[in-house]
Amino acid sequence: MNPIFDFFLDAYKSTPTYQIILEAIAFVFGIVSVWFAKQKNILVYPTGIICTVITVYLLYINQYFGDMMMNFYYSIMSIYGWWNWSRKKNDKYVVPISRTNSKEKIIGFGLFLLTILVTFLVYKAFNYELEIPNYIDIFTSGIFFTAMWYMANKKLENWTLWIFGDLITIPLYAHRSLGMLSLQYLIFTILAIMGYLAWKKNLSNKHQTV
Repeated sequence: MNPIFDFFLDAYKSTPTYQIILEAIAFVFGIVSVWFAKQKNILVYPTGIICTVITVYLLYINQYFGDMMMNFYYSIMSIYGWWNWSRKKNDKYVVPISRTNSKEKIIGFGLFLLTILVTFLVYKAFNYELEIPNYIDIFTSGIFFTAMWYMANKKLENWTLWIFGDLITIPLYAHRSLGMLSLQYLIFTILAIMGYLAWKKNLSNKHQTV
């Protein structure tokens, strides 16, 4: 059999069937969610919530607490983003696509550092022996935390952070034998690049018409 297929299938030889099914559901809804985000479609949030809730459970039972915390946060932030994207005034959406200003960049960096600290403390609270993959997990948690906040506020820079974090996460999940999730993040990377280009084009067109 093809070595690539062997890599993905071998990881699931000892995995319970129900976990494989749950991971497959999360895989599909995760990709659909990012596609809706690229399209600026509010369905990004309900589909994303399904994906993250399932992922929280899978990461918890595998004791990947940093990623678990991030996906739990995604679920909460998705509720906020769902509300924020749906707000209207005079039949017009209140939150347009925009770039971050200096204040928002500082807040984003603060969220990044705070998330790293909190994720580290979560690992310590569980008396988890930290290894290199865990430190990578802690770092990407900070990236994704900030990216989710930027997305909820329709900031173009959310895509830059997703791309950076996704590229790190692909080999991380592969190393953890979560082949399906690793493949998912590869697709996320491609969609994030497309999302960045689509949102940037939207922003450029808006400036030209002003």
